[in-house]
Amino acid sequence: MITLKQILVPIDFSETSDVAVKYARALAQAFNADMHLIHVLENPYLAYDPMSFTPPINFLEELETQTRERLLRLVADWEPTHPHVDVVTTRGSAFLEIINYSKEHNIDLIVLGTHGRGPIAHMLLGSVAEKIVRKAPCPVLTVRHPQHEFVMP
Repeated sequence: MITLKQILVPIDFSETSDVAVKYARALAQAFNADMHLIHVLENPYLAYDPMSFTPPINFLEELETQTRERLLRLVADWEPTHPHVDVVTTRGSAFLEIINYSKEHNIDLIVLGTHGRGPIAHMLLGSVAEKIVRKAPCPVLTVRHPQHEFVMP
């Protein structure tokens, strides 16, 4: 028998991560599992020349606070129908942070939205979803938009 106790949903605030949240919430309710919502802030300064760009003071801290507030708003109305939701923001490489979090918190399932980019974009940009599927310590359910409606709104 399959048991799910801990479900992780990486959030990037796209339509596909909204779909992943819907699937994960339905699974969490069905299995009485805990959910973990994680958003990874990748360093936005990597694209800039450090000699010509000075970041605002406390920019990353403020961005992290705003992201956490956005995640909390996402789950604000869940309390009566859901046992437990952890909201996490972290900094680093999305792929690495998600894999490490999965290991550290004994995650049973990762529910992940995928953008379904074409082969050229995939080759040039890579795919966080593909890396997670290959390296995750647990099963990964990938969903994309538009999805096959197993979960009703």
